[in-house]
Order: sequence, then C-alpha cells, then structure tokens
Amino acid sequence: MPNKTTDKTILKELRAITNDKANWKTAIDDVAAKLGKQYSEDVKAKALWLLGEMGLHYPSLIKPYIKQIADYLRDDNPKLRERSVNALGRIGRAGKTLILPYFDTLMDMRCDTEEAVRLAFVWACENIATNAPEFFCDKLDLFYALISDKGERVRIEAPEMFRVMGKRLPHSVEPYLKKLERFAEHDSHPVVRIHTSGAIRITKKALEKSKHAANE
Repeated sequence: MPNKTTDKTILKELRAITNDKANWKTAIDDVAAKLGKQYSEDVKAKALWLLGEMGLHYPSLIKPYIKQIADYLRDDNPKLRERSVNALGRIGRAGKTLILPYFDTLMDMRCDTEEAVRLAFVWACENIATNAPEFFCDKLDLFYALISDKGERVRIEAPEMFRVMGKRLPHSVEPYLKKLERFAEHDSHPVVRIHTSGAIRITKKALEKSKHAANE
C-alpha cells in the first residue's frame, strides 16, 4: 500500500520531469515504471498524463508502453480512464498507427458513465483527427449525438469535432450542416451555439475552397 510521504516524493519527481522537457527522451522509461501496481492512483494518473505529452513529442519511444496505457481504459477509477483516453489522444495525434490496436476500445469511451471521461474522449478524438481525419469519416454520428449529451461540458466540446473535421475533410461534415444549424440557432446553451456556428462556418469555407480548387 503506497504511503502519503512516498507519494508526495514521487509526485514531486514527476512534476520535475514534466518541467524538464529537454530530458524527456531519457525519462520515458522511468515515468512508465510508475504505472506499476505498487503505485498509488494519484501517481499513476500523473504518469499517464505525462506519458501522453511525451508521446506527442516522441511517439516511437512511447510505443513499448502503449498497451499498458490503453489497459487503463477499463480501470475502475474514472480518473485513470480519463488520463488513459487523454494519453492515447496525444500519442495518436503524433503517430496515428500506434493507437490503431486500441481504437475500437477508445471509441467505446463515449459511453462511459463519467462526464470527465466522455469529455476526454472528445478531446482525444479531436487530437487524433488533426492528423488522421480519415479515421472519423464514418463516425460523425457519434459526435452529433454527443451534442445532446447529459453533461454540459461534453455538449460544449462535441461541436468542435465537426470544426476539426470540417477544416480537413469538409465533405464528411457536409451532410450534417443542416442538422448542426438547428443547434447553432436554437440550442439553450450559448457556447454550444457558438461552437456549432464556428464548425459550420469553417466547413463551408473549406467546401468553397475545395470547389474553387476543382474548377482551376
């Protein structure tokens, strides 16, 4: 059982590593070791977050630990599920093929009982879609449904996925424009209206640009 004194020391070490980005490459193994069963949930949560950030910069060096990170998607502790989702999103942004073995499980996190995990799911998908929008062309129904999520933060963030996709693959968002307009005009939450309007505007702009390029 981890004790609080040891915990404080380890968390202090992890904070120091977080701030020492110049030496992240050589610290990855040490941080990954903190996912071991002997460490507290606070330590594991910090390690998962840090491994995600390290993976964004050094995806190939994180590769040996991705399965261990992904295993926390099924953890009983919602904070560890959230951090696992976040980490996979950051790693997937830098190296899309690295997270493919866990992609289906990651997509299941949209149904998590905890709002924080569902919110992390949207963020993670936005990260991955930045460089791999093709992964989500047939999954936009899921994000459209999340605009009506019971969690306010999820509702606010879900339209942002359409902005990310609309900028990169606007034709995948085009079938949703009329439905998104209903949220932009009538949703009860002002930020949902703003984010949805932004997604529509960016998608239409990208569609117009694509049309002009095709005519040249």
